[in-house]
Amino acid sequence: MTAPTAEERKTCWGARDRYWQCLDEGDKDSSECQKFRTEFEGSCPQQWIKYFDKRRDYLKYKAKMQSGGFQPQENTTKL
Repeated sequence: MTAPTAEERKTCWGARDRYWQCLDEGDKDSSECQKFRTEFEGSCPQQWIKYFDKRRDYLKYKAKMQSGGFQPQENTTKL
């Protein structure tokens, strides 16, 4: 894989951002987001798509933890 040019990176990141924005706007029809997903997949190297998908999952998880969505289990072991 050759390194993408600055223009190719800009195109990829723009497609990623549009796709993520569609996903974040929960009232959108899933077929509309699929259009952005197809554009994203066509604009970015496969390795980047995998990385960005994992990164989005991590960022959503992190936001949930920071907003108090994490509920630790009670310690059920006795000392």
